[in-house]
Amino acid sequence: QVQLVESGGGLVQPGGSLRLSCAASGSAFSIATMGWYRQAPGKQRELVATIRSSGSTVYADSVKGRFTISRDNAKNTVHLQMNSLKPEDTAVYYCKQTTIIRDYWGQGTQVTVSS
Repeated sequence: QVQLVESGGGLVQPGGSLRLSCAASGSAFSIATMGWYRQAPGKQRELVATIRSSGSTVYADSVKGRFTISRDNAKNTVHLQMNSLKPEDTAVYYCKQTTIIRDYWGQGTQVTVSS
């Protein structure tokens, strides 16, 4: 059973930075696609960024140039570096692992961008 544990959320002022981390259990991490999604109050969950086992990445247009997703297969960890944060980035951020069998989700971490 895969478990995903996110950390690094918090309150930050506009223009600030945060680094989210997601630690995964299980042996499939290195071959899985990992992703970050977010859900703001009253809105649907949306893709933020994904990274494949090859290292190729995909970003939502709204975060391109500001956010960077990376992975450390030796530590079963995926990170999301968030710079130049905006109030509209406020949401619960979720980590997702995609395998050929099923998807796994973390419990989420709150990111609030406010002055």
